[in-house]
Amino acid sequence: MTHIKVPKDRVGAIIGPKGRVKQIIEEKSTASLDIDSEEGTVEIIPGDDAVGAMKAEDVINAIARGFNPDKTFTMFDDDMLMLEVIDLSKHTGTQKELLRLKGRIIGKGGKTREITERLIGVKMSVYGKTVSVIGTPEQNQIARTAIEMLIEGANHGSVYSYLEKKRQELLQSQLDYY
Repeated sequence: MTHIKVPKDRVGAIIGPKGRVKQIIEEKSTASLDIDSEEGTVEIIPGDDAVGAMKAEDVINAIARGFNPDKTFTMFDDDMLMLEVIDLSKHTGTQKELLRLKGRIIGKGGKTREITERLIGVKMSVYGKTVSVIGTPEQNQIARTAIEMLIEGANHGSVYSYLEKKRQELLQSQLDYY
């Protein structure tokens, strides 16, 4: 059994309309979910599939970190996809600084996040004091580096150039694989 602490404003997203999200997680993982809305906790009781229960944990953590539930279900279908959470509070001392960093990572009108998602093929969520990424280990490493570049003050153009270069490398490694 695993206990996950969830922000109270995300409990509803884990349950979903008419319990739909909870039901999908339980079906795809064979685990049972015991959700305590008051405490903001989710207990995962493994079913027949131990790996499914671990995937359910990733999916619940992703939803808790602000992802739309529908964007998280792909983690059940692709064993290579994983959740990576970057804690921004380690890089900031004030709320104002945190907001500035989140703004840099999202970009004007969501441009930087959108470019990162499109070029590298990841999904990103900026929520609370964290930035979360769903992708393969290789994709997550590239996204993490780009986010760290932004945190350290690199200009957006340099980050976009880095992402373009890494996209070419990813495409090349996929070609080499086949």
